[in-house]
Amino acid sequence: MADIVVVGSLNVDLVVRSPRFPKPGETIRGDDLATIPGGKGANQAVAAARLGGQVAMLGCVGADAFGSMLIENLKQNHVDTRRVLRDGSAATGTAIIVVDANGENSIILSPGANGKIKKGDIEPAVLQGARVLLLQFEIPMEAVVHAARLAKERRVKVIVNPAPAHDMPDELLKCADYLLPNETELALLTGKDTKDKASLEAAAQLLVKRGAKNVIVTLGARGALITTRLSKKYVPTYKVKPVDTTGAGDAFIGGLAFALVRRQSLQDAVQYGCACGALATTKFGAQPSLPTADEVRKLMRSA
Repeated sequence: MADIVVVGSLNVDLVVRSPRFPKPGETIRGDDLATIPGGKGANQAVAAARLGGQVAMLGCVGADAFGSMLIENLKQNHVDTRRVLRDGSAATGTAIIVVDANGENSIILSPGANGKIKKGDIEPAVLQGARVLLLQFEIPMEAVVHAARLAKERRVKVIVNPAPAHDMPDELLKCADYLLPNETELALLTGKDTKDKASLEAAAQLLVKRGAKNVIVTLGARGALITTRLSKKYVPTYKVKPVDTTGAGDAFIGGLAFALVRRQSLQDAVQYGCACGALATTKFGAQPSLPTADEVRKLMRSA
């Protein structure tokens, strides 16, 4: 049985490196196209499994070659794929990603079969023995809310990554034991400015007041902010030379989930997630960059 269950997306990432992002109407030359397994759900599943977690994935792919590739990749990373569905009426989800010389990325997502997941596909049995449920917003919201509701009924901790950010039902906020937006997502969720420390903290606190138990804002090279009803705490990250930031947030979340399952304190779990996220920026591609437990230990000891 899996300790960590991921209900979410599976995509194929079509990635091109370029010197910079093109301007509207402009054509620039990039490097060779790379076809890489991705999707926030699958990335987080692989991130936790690569660290040693027992992970199961529930999602949907098309009945095409990309779908077969994604399922096989999960199996190779020791993720339980028995709940990954195949839908012949839709193509497997695809993300078009451009990575510039600074390692920053720009992404266009075509959800495809990810949009076919229904409430009825998420049965209580999928959470049997689980301790943590990971959710994101690349599948229909009604499926996300239903999965969160089932988890709360079974006392399974719920981690919600509100990405890509859009309106979030209060019921889901109240189910979230850990809500993990980045700065941009925090601003979109709250309608508040997050340009300085005070406004960032106020926006995070607003989500706590709406029902989230812990709000953890990922801040890239500045680490993370933990906000609860009674406290706030900044956790620093690790200095690395970034190559590609794609998947860094997913690495953080997978690391956090793994650490929480191992009964680490929230601050220690966030610190562990920061190490995972930092390491993920040092390699090209989302899933190929996800670190192992040995790599994380080495980075944390060297700091």
